[in-house]
Amino acid sequence: MMRKEKLRVYCKVAIEEACKRHKIEIVILRVLDEHSHMIVDCPRTMSDAKLMQIIKGLSSYLLFRICPNLRKRYPRGHFWNGGYFCAGCGSDFDRAYSYIENQELHHAFH
Repeated sequence: MMRKEKLRVYCKVAIEEACKRHKIEIVILRVLDEHSHMIVDCPRTMSDAKLMQIIKGLSSYLLFRICPNLRKRYPRGHFWNGGYFCAGCGSDFDRAYSYIENQELHHAFH
């Protein structure tokens, strides 16, 4: 969906705003054509499910406000797929960061 650069930028801004409103610090964020990767620092009291509800729910709400034409493509209001993957990176932080940082290169060759 996000093959247009403008939409990727709007998506990134919407995710950043959703995180900012809930004091979730973005360490790294990459928005690609079909999905996004990110490392965040969130309050320890926040569950993965709550974190993703905030990020996906609020960012899609903001995206639909920024780009009303998206409603034509997503009439039910579901911009994001229902699934997600969350994991703590702890001692593998550098590896996870490098993986996300190089996503554009990885996907350019596939």
